[in-house]
Parts: sequence; C-alpha cells; structure tokens
Amino acid sequence: MESKSNIVFWFSAIIITLFVIWAAVSPESLGNNASAVFDFTTKAFGWFYLLAVLFFVLFCFYLAFSRFGKVRLGKDSDRPEYSFFTWIGMLFSAGFGVGLVFWGVAEPMQHYFAPPLGAPSQTTESAQVAMRYSFFHWGIHQWSVFTIVGLAIAYYQFRKGVPSLISNTFNPLIGDKGKNYLRKPIDILAVIATVTGVATSLGMGILQINGGLNHVFGIPNNAVYQLIITFVLLVLYLSSSTTGLNKGIKYLSNLNLSLALGLLLFVFIVGPTVFILDSFTLALGQYIQRFFEMSLRLTPYGGGTWVRDWTIFYWAWVIAWSPFVGAFIARVSRGRTIREFVFGVLIVPPFIAIVWLAVFGGSALHLDMFENTAIAEAVQNDVTVALFAMFEHFPFSFVLSILSMLLIFTFLVTSADSATYVLGMMTQNGKLNPSMMVKIIWGVLIAAIAAVLIISSGLQGLQTASLVAALPFTFILIIMCIALFKALRQDHRKQKVK
Repeated sequence: MESKSNIVFWFSAIIITLFVIWAAVSPESLGNNASAVFDFTTKAFGWFYLLAVLFFVLFCFYLAFSRFGKVRLGKDSDRPEYSFFTWIGMLFSAGFGVGLVFWGVAEPMQHYFAPPLGAPSQTTESAQVAMRYSFFHWGIHQWSVFTIVGLAIAYYQFRKGVPSLISNTFNPLIGDKGKNYLRKPIDILAVIATVTGVATSLGMGILQINGGLNHVFGIPNNAVYQLIITFVLLVLYLSSSTTGLNKGIKYLSNLNLSLALGLLLFVFIVGPTVFILDSFTLALGQYIQRFFEMSLRLTPYGGGTWVRDWTIFYWAWVIAWSPFVGAFIARVSRGRTIREFVFGVLIVPPFIAIVWLAVFGGSALHLDMFENTAIAEAVQNDVTVALFAMFEHFPFSFVLSILSMLLIFTFLVTSADSATYVLGMMTQNGKLNPSMMVKIIWGVLIAAIAAVLIISSGLQGLQTASLVAALPFTFILIIMCIALFKALRQDHRKQKVK
C-alpha cells in the first residue's frame, strides 16, 4: 500500500474492526444504538431524504437532456469498453445485488397484508397500492443516487485523469490538490458506508439462502448454518477476486443476468401471464401519475410510521450503498457519453426491476387473491421464505428453488467481489488494480460484519446498522452535484473559447 493511502485504509479498517468487536461482545448495545440512530435520523430528517432524492432524479435528467449530455466519460475518441449486455449485467449485479431477489415477492406481499394509506388488508385496493409502491421503491429514485455517484467519479476519473476517489469529485470546489483535512474524512466515510452497505446485502442473502434450504430441504434455519454459508461465500468471492474485473466479475455478471432473465421468463409464461401484464400496466400508470405525490409523501398529521419504515429507510439504504455501486458503475462505464450513461443507468435497471416485481410479485398476488394460497401470511411469519413459498404453487418448484438459490449465490459473490475491488481502489488512492492483500482484508471484514450482525440481531440489525453513514453522505452527494455542474460548465466555456 502506498504511504499516502494508509490514513484512509487504517482509519477505515480500525473503525470497521471495532464495529465488529462491538457487535460480537455486546450485540444488544449495538442494536439499541443503531436503532436509536435510525429512529432519530428518519424522524428528524425524513423530509431531507425525500427532497434530496427527488433532486437527484431531476438533476440526472437535466444533465442528460442539456448540452452536457454529449460529453464523453473519457477522451473524445474513447468508446465503451464493454458490450451493452455485459454492461447492463454488471450494473444489475452490483446495483441490486440480492435485494431484488429478496424483496421481489416479499415487498408486494407485505404491503398487500399491511398496506399504507389506510387501505384495508388483503383487498383489491391494497394489491394496487402494493404494486405501485413496490415499483416506486425499486424505480428511478433508487438508481438516481447511484447515477450521481457513478457519473461524478467516471467524469473525473476518465475525463480529468484523477484517481477514483469520492473526495476527488469535490475538486472544483476545494481545488485539485491538498486539503487532506477535508479529503480524508470524505473517503473514510465512503469506505465505512460501503462496507456496512455491502455487509447488509450479504447478510440478507445469507438469511434468504438459509430460509430456502430450510423450506426446500428441511435444513435447520439457525446461526450455525448461516455461518457455514458465510464462510462458503467468503471463499468463493475471494477466489473470484483473484481473477480480476475482466474475468470473474464479468462472467458472473453475465451469468446473473442470464439466470435472472431465464427465471423471469419461466414465471411469466407459466404463471398468470395476462394478470401480470394487466397489473404491470396499471401499476406503471399509477407510478407515473402519482410520481411526485409518492416522492414527497410524509405523514406529519398522523398516520403511522409506514413512510419512515419503508420509503425513507430505502432512500437512506441506497445512499449508504451508493459509494460502492457508484464507484463500480464508474469503473465499467468508460467511453460512454453522459446521456448514454444516465439513460443506461437510470432507465434500464429500474425497468428490469419493475418487470421483475410485476412478474414475481404479481404472480404471488394472483395466487393469494384468486387461489387462496396464504403466501402473504407465510411472508409475515418469515420474510426470507417469500420466493420459495410462491414457487410451491408452480410446476418444477424444486428446480426453481434450486436455481433461485444459485442466483442468490452468484449475486452475492458478484456484489462482494465487486465491493472488495472498489474498497481496494478507495483505500489505495484510486488504484485501478488494487493489491490482492487489501482486497482480502476488506473481504474478510465484510463477511465478519455480516456474520456478527446476523447472529446478534438478524435482519433488523443488518438494516439499521447500514444506515449510520447515510445522513452525512446525503450532504456529500448534494455537494457532489454542485461540484459536477461547476466542472461541466467550466469545461463547456473552455471548449467555446477554443
């Protein structure tokens, strides 16, 4: 490791290690403190999260349609490094990880069983609300956060030739050199947000794999098997990381996308196809029609904590997750124009997500509403078995469950592999090929956080712990937008002078 990267690496690694020790020694204390932070930030700053994420959406579209849309992320002669399918596969694998597979059935069914807006439970109205809000949570708002970070890093990395660090996106405001007292805390915060965010996704996937093994094979759903799954995943993603970006991650991303599309097509064809198409069309129309209403919906006059527990939690989660996804998206997007980048990142993965939700969530809703299958009750009892409970009512359910667990595994390996690569870059001054030892250290720490949080506090602990860095990082993202706009405007003026 280069000496000047030691501050970011050592501070981040020490803080994360202390976090792991705290979780192992006093899980109840960690859980209480994490919950207190989550409750305070979502209650006091919920309005800020909603306004910030809507601003990111509008800013992304502004850049795409403005004169800056033609700017290439690289030299003017550069062209994309990866094919469109491989590029989308990488975005899909890194950005969604296992989240969409985990929540694709679980979220619509939870909203159907316990709907917002005062809708009666398990009715036609609650089914519509469930699909609309599922589309909203996995749509362009989520990806606008990733787009901002990825675009800023890619612009400075490939257009300006500076290392791939979050702090370098602030150059137009703080200068190109020096001011380490500002730069280092920003990079350390980005590393901590990345590690906790990825560990959350890894932990969710481990819980879902164990839930699936229990549902399909009767294997006990307990900490011992979850630790075994964690160890197997650690070995697999560290092995993948030795092959580099153009082999392990590239091939796994193509496998992920192919396997996901295969499952999607099977469920679409074998499931209630017409109902899926009808519910997709209705939910898409309602999503577009109520876009701004859902974007800014709060309940200051009463009405429970649903918005905090779902929408605000989601926005905080993706903000905490964004340094990793953004840095990875930037790395694989060299040579694309800003317009290509924005539409590729902001439109295609969210479209895949809402189709996924329509197919899997729509099929589960149809089964409950018209065939009385009680999937919603099963999800309320154990959210990790949602997908497998639905597959019970499909032909070849055993094969579908095995393929789904394989998909979750490959998603987790790809996400964790990508994360160790990005963390290596972040803690080695933006090196495009970080050392193997640094990647191994981060890989082990990610697995350790996931393991101690699963054992100590389960899914809730995983979720709340990932949000510690979300609030300060929201401010960083807003400043990042201002800096990017200033840099683009300065470049445009220089080109006009030429």
